[in-house]
Amino acid sequence: MKLTRREFGSMTLASLGLALPRTSRGAAASMPAGAIDCHNHVVGPQAKYPMAANRSYTPPEASVAQLKALRVEMGATRNVIVQPSFYGFDNSCMLDALAQLGTSARGIAVVPQDVPDVELRRLASRGVTGVRLNLANAGIREPRAAIDGINAFVPRFVPLGWHIQINTELPMVAAIASTLGSLQVPVVLDHMANLEAEKGASQPGFGALLELVRGGNIYVKLSAPYNLSKRPDYADVIPLAKALIAARADRMLWGTNWPHPGAVRGLPPGQISPYQKINNPNLVRVLEQECPDAAMRKMILVDTAVRLYRFA
Repeated sequence: MKLTRREFGSMTLASLGLALPRTSRGAAASMPAGAIDCHNHVVGPQAKYPMAANRSYTPPEASVAQLKALRVEMGATRNVIVQPSFYGFDNSCMLDALAQLGTSARGIAVVPQDVPDVELRRLASRGVTGVRLNLANAGIREPRAAIDGINAFVPRFVPLGWHIQINTELPMVAAIASTLGSLQVPVVLDHMANLEAEKGASQPGFGALLELVRGGNIYVKLSAPYNLSKRPDYADVIPLAKALIAARADRMLWGTNWPHPGAVRGLPPGQISPYQKINNPNLVRVLEQECPDAAMRKMILVDTAVRLYRFA
């Protein structure tokens, strides 16, 4: 089995038993009131929510009860539940999680290009505020295909007030930058556009990302630093996050990426792929290093997310 750079780094840390330090005050104490964790997944049970046959991995269960425990640990009292790739177009698990969490959560769905308008309205009535295009997991790296998929959705999302969330890499972002910057709906890029932290600010595509952020239509999730860095302290992610924040702090979002999928992929169908072992409170410490100003962190953790996801 061939491991990716990210998978190797995660397995190495886990095998060494490395635990990253918590903040001295604790994560919950440093969070502003109403903080929003903008990237979570809820999973299972599989007997109730069957996974897509063509999925790339099979994760363990991650319940709403466990997410509520994460809220207590982290001090983020609201969440954005993102439809994961292994459920395909069946948003049932995510919608049921929204029903349990009520007004304290919003959802990001995955839908086919020919989804009926009545279904989009139903999703909106259940707390969905956008759709995710997982270009990375789908293996879409041809710019024309990405642009066509994006443009097919935009006119239908404008009246709903929705945005498009895209999971892709920096080279693709650079290749479709002119389209992303001129859309009639906002665009959210997952996990800092999956940059490679060790390559620094000079890596291809990072300059284009900064320009998109400055333009105002692009939001970036400062999330999953453990997937972007080979270092146990993620120190090489911090200057890149600072550059994004400096470009336009009011276009930054933050999320834990709980329950941290992707420790190992490519296992035989049905074999459970464990979650990455991540010190959740340390993710708050990383954000504090990326954004030392408390008022600016509140903008990222509360104000911007409230506006984009339309929390009350």
